[in-house]
Parts: sequence; structure tokens; C-alpha cells
Amino acid sequence: MKTLIHNTTIINEGRRFNGSVLIEDELIKQIFNEEEVPQEILDQATVIDGSGKLLIPGVIDDQVHFREPGLTHKGEIATESQAALAGGVTSYMEMPNTKPQATTQAELAKKYARAAEVSAVNYSFFMGATNNNLDEVLKTDPTKVCGIKVFMGSSTGNMLVDDEKTLSEIFRNAPTLVATHCEDEEIIRRNTEIYRQKYGEIVPISRHPKIRSAEACFKSSSKAVELARKYDTRLHVLHLSSAEEMQLFDAGPVKDKKVTAEVCVHHLWFEEKDYIAYGTRIKWNPAVKSATDRQALWEALLADKIDVIATDHAPHTLDEKSHAYFQAPSGGPLVQHSLTAMLEFVKQGKLSAEKVVEKMCHAPADLFRIDRRGYIREGYYADLVLVNPDKAWTVCPENIFYKCGWSPFEGTTFSHQVSKVFVNGELAYDRGEVKKHVRGKQLNFVV
Repeated sequence: MKTLIHNTTIINEGRRFNGSVLIEDELIKQIFNEEEVPQEILDQATVIDGSGKLLIPGVIDDQVHFREPGLTHKGEIATESQAALAGGVTSYMEMPNTKPQATTQAELAKKYARAAEVSAVNYSFFMGATNNNLDEVLKTDPTKVCGIKVFMGSSTGNMLVDDEKTLSEIFRNAPTLVATHCEDEEIIRRNTEIYRQKYGEIVPISRHPKIRSAEACFKSSSKAVELARKYDTRLHVLHLSSAEEMQLFDAGPVKDKKVTAEVCVHHLWFEEKDYIAYGTRIKWNPAVKSATDRQALWEALLADKIDVIATDHAPHTLDEKSHAYFQAPSGGPLVQHSLTAMLEFVKQGKLSAEKVVEKMCHAPADLFRIDRRGYIREGYYADLVLVNPDKAWTVCPENIFYKCGWSPFEGTTFSHQVSKVFVNGELAYDRGEVKKHVRGKQLNFVV
């Protein structure tokens, strides 16, 4: 099977050039860099005209919650991976706080088996840590599993790891990368009590960044970084949200770091005043914080202190999100709109398309040491996205793929539109249509 994406603008490894890409079976066979494609190839291949469009590697989202098993009224691996596909995300790494939780090797294996059956794009799943499952954590295969997830601040369920001995053993002996959710539980409980005394059960959503405060984030993040440096651990701190935390991370290429940082699209897009318009729809943990915090995240991203842009895609139903502050769950659906949201920032002049590709495609591949993905290179898997930079469209329920059926971006008009997406060489998404026979592959990692 040969496909030629012909005469397009390729954005890859810091360059932008006119060229063509030949796909043969699963892999990128040849890249034509501003050179004429031989007539023989034009005759043999299925030719897709890429003129006027951008061709980028498939996005790799290193933090999603697809809700299966146990929470499938919110989302499923099938539905959410199709939403990812529609957004140009060709690989994802999913979190362990499902029901049951992926805190044993047996439960983790069940998630991989289910994804092999239904996932529209490539996949990996984090092994979850608790205070009591160290033996299971240490059995994790670093060539098959993206990392170990540690909640150093209990976001959902009972996965808070606050036993000092267990934390030290995880950081000392982890066979693969450790990814952390960092919010200090003691500070959050104290702040919760302060605002509960003031407002009772009807706490305004605007108090969310005061309850789950910058202080809580910094105390926990700094502890994680301290442990990683003590034990020489590969540490990835997820969804950073505050200015103060930026002092914990070094600028430079992701390949040169053992301690790395992630920011999510919602922390770059929204800020504190947006609670007035959006209410609990933008209730996330960690919280969307002040305009000053958001600006600090942008500065750190552009300075390469922050390495990866992800989503923390975490769907809930609108009914669940409509409850009062304490009952409304944290999280929201984002994976379908992350790439187009970041390309909107490109149009606004906040960063370049080359930087978007670096932070959403190249850096996750390098950081997690993913086998032959994240780049447009000969011999790499053909995970590719064609984007129309001149096709404005507005997010509405009719074009949302999430099972929950809503998006915090509803009513937003984006200037770029995902046109076609290839997964392992197959055309998996084409102008609004998911090719439902296409299946992704399990990600492999180079140790």
C-alpha cells in the first residue's frame, strides 16, 4: 500500500519546507524536500494533494482520562480515541484512576487488551501507584508501559500516595519514568475548611484557585523534584499551573533532562476571570489560576523550561458539571481541540507552528523514548496530520466527538481545521469522518 502526500508544507524538526511524503504500508518510505517526485511513484501511489495545507507529525498526548473501565457513561476508549483522532492526536497515554484502578499488572493488562480491540489511535497506559502496591509497581515493563503515575495530592479516588517510605521507594527504584500530580493535600484541606466556614456548601467557583492554591502546587512539586534529584529519577511533573513552580525547572532540550515539565492547553487558554463566564465547566485540578500565573506558564514554555503541551482530557457529563462547587467534578474534555487551540495561538503570534510541533509531537516522543514516532522521518511510523490553515470553523455539539457531548470551547471559532489524519500509514480520519475500521497500536519504548 503506497500513499503520497504531495506538494504540501511540511513542518518538522524546526523547519518549514515544501515537499512530499511517501507512505508505504505502516511507515514513511521517503521524504521529498522541495524536489520533484518521480513519475513512477506518482503512477503507483494513491496521491493526496496537500497544496495549501500543513503536514505535521501526529500529536502525542501524554495525559488523558478515557474513563474505561467503570466510568463509561462519561467516555470510553473507543469514543475518546475517535475524538483524539479527529483532533490530530495519533497517540495517547491514559491514566490509571478508572474503576477498578490500574494498580495491578493484571488490571493494566486488561486496559491494553481493550485498547487493542477498540482504540482508533496508538495507546499506552500508566501504571498507578498507591501506598500499598509497591511490589506491583516495580514489576512494570519499561519497554511496554509509558510510566508510573503518582498522585502526590489526591485528585480522585483513593490513590493519594502520602506515605514517605513508599514515595522514597518509588523514586529510588522505579523501572521507568514517574509522572506526578502535584498538589499538597494538607494545604487543600485547610483552605477548604476556611471557605466552607465562610460560604457553607455553596462556595463560589471563583474560590477554586484559592482552595487548590499555588502554594499547594509549589509545596508538592518541589517535593517531587527534590526526591527525583536525590534518587536520580526520571520525573515528569504533569499539568503545571502556577508561576512559582517555574523556578523548579531548567531550560533546555528535553533530551538533556531527567526532570521535565508539562503544561495543559486549558492553563494556557483560560485564566481566573473566566470562571464568571464558564463556571464549573473550567473546574480542573490543578485549578486555572491568575493571569499572572498564565503569563508565567507562557514564558516558561517559550523558554523551554516547560517541555510538553498536553490536555488532561477528563470528560464528565454536563449534568455532573452543573452541580454546586463541592459536588461538581474536576476535569473536562479537550483532546479533540488541543491542536487547533494551539494553532490559534500561532495565528495570534504567541508562538510558531514549529514550536507547537516541538511541544506536542517531538518532545513527548523524546521524553518518553517512544519507538519511531513523533517525527516525520524515513523509517518512522506514518502518523501524520494534514491541517488546513485557512478553514475557519466553530465548535458546536454537532461536530463534537466526545461521548459527553460538550466542550469548553463551544462557540469558539478556530482558524485551522484538521483535514486528514493517518495512523500507522492508514487514512483514519478524512474531513469530518472517522474511518471506524482503523485501529492504533500499542506504543513501544526504547530503554
